[in-house]
Amino acid sequence: MLAALFKAAHSDGFLACVNQGDRMWHFAISVFLIELYGHNLLLTAVFGLVVAGSVLLLGALIGDWVDRNPRNKVAHASLFIQNISVTVCSIVLMLVFSYKQRIEQIWDGWLTVVCYTVVIVLADVANLASTALTIAIQRDWIVVITGYNRGHLAGMNATMRRIDQVTNILAPLAVGQVMTLASNVVGCGFILGWNLVSLIVEFFFLSRVYRIVPALSVKPPVVDVDQTYLQRIERRSQGMGRSLVHLKEITNLPLCFRRFRWLVSTCKDGWRAYYRQPVFLAGMGLAFLYTTVLGFDCITTGYAYTQGISGSLLSLLMGVSAITGLMGTVMFTRLRKTYGLVNTGIISSCLHLGCLLLCVCSVFAPGSPMDLSLLMPYITSNSSPLLPDRSSIHWTNNTVLFDNVPSGTAPESYISIILLFLGVITARIGLWSFDLTVTQLLQENICESERGVVNGVQSSMNYLMDLLHFIMVISAPQPQHFGILVIISVLFITTGHTMYFLYAHKAKRKRRLDT
Repeated sequence: MLAALFKAAHSDGFLACVNQGDRMWHFAISVFLIELYGHNLLLTAVFGLVVAGSVLLLGALIGDWVDRNPRNKVAHASLFIQNISVTVCSIVLMLVFSYKQRIEQIWDGWLTVVCYTVVIVLADVANLASTALTIAIQRDWIVVITGYNRGHLAGMNATMRRIDQVTNILAPLAVGQVMTLASNVVGCGFILGWNLVSLIVEFFFLSRVYRIVPALSVKPPVVDVDQTYLQRIERRSQGMGRSLVHLKEITNLPLCFRRFRWLVSTCKDGWRAYYRQPVFLAGMGLAFLYTTVLGFDCITTGYAYTQGISGSLLSLLMGVSAITGLMGTVMFTRLRKTYGLVNTGIISSCLHLGCLLLCVCSVFAPGSPMDLSLLMPYITSNSSPLLPDRSSIHWTNNTVLFDNVPSGTAPESYISIILLFLGVITARIGLWSFDLTVTQLLQENICESERGVVNGVQSSMNYLMDLLHFIMVISAPQPQHFGILVIISVLFITTGHTMYFLYAHKAKRKRRLDT
């Protein structure tokens, strides 16, 4: 027992370091990109598209890389690439902020475009490395560290999510205060220094955990890339009676073409492996929850601002939502002990959907700005955008606080906006409990040899569904459209939970047949 606690303490310390730096960087890069482009959202939108697209395309390959390599090498390489990418990106940002006017005069302004491209590419590489590290630590290491004990695994998952919730508040506040009190250059320097220091600390914790848990060094043997691909081709070709000819054609191809074909084959096999999993419906259900505007991102907070809600109140509401998220992690551990993991997901789903009914009611409540006539091709020119002009922006944990900008027209009644945020905040209890349920189902039911690639595809699905919610906002950008977006979001979430209900029904039926 003491050994388990010792391992958990080191793991939690390592995760705290990783989460703090991750959250700090994700917050800071959004602010820096807006500042670089003159308080315009274009660079931020491009960055979001690049990040989502890269994980969508490379998720399976990242997971396969995690599976094929020793755990310590994967974690060390991911940490190094992530921190070094952030460090170099911070240096480039410091130079751009310091010499922006000179840079804009070089090459008729094309050097500025090059700098923007370098920043986005480096930030994307850091995000890909972070994705690999998340898959390795939170989907593989933690299972081994807990000794495949379901009770310890549930407790560790809940602890990690609590750390994530706390750092989601503290990290942006820390870097936000530095940027507000000093400057963007100082903020970049703060991020740079933090990453260099945290790189050493994270390596120490990582190596320490790896040494005190000998089981982490045990992993299926690594198979050569070309050998793996040729074995797949041989198995497929033998059934058609032309294996020797086909293999000769493959081996005669240049190495670059063979590697490309292997990459395509790996992606296909990854998605097929994901589809074959017994928890496929549960994973898909979780992915569908990403297609929503009912969260504390810039979309919802921007809408609230147009409805007369002040920035200070939005910050307070975000703090309350973090508390309800922590309540969800506590509820998960207790429900799992009492009712089991599958039933915990059912209860969490019902609670999540029940709270979101308040958001649906807000669409039709007094004070709702919904106007279906604005969905016609000709939109009146006096409609205000969902996200107002972002001059004089201060950021606090993804919440946008506008200074010196006229507030949105106060609604006739605040009942609608009250119901909306009451639903969003209370729904986070069921949301985080459900998220933890599906996370543990993936951990418990995926075999070790496919753990990385399947979770890589799961990350791709999450980003794909997240992209859909931005497309929704682009299609209906006015505050008067927000009610439609709320209804569509609830429909996607209901579909996701329905998929989980189908999974739960199959799992219970299989359990009854086995007994």
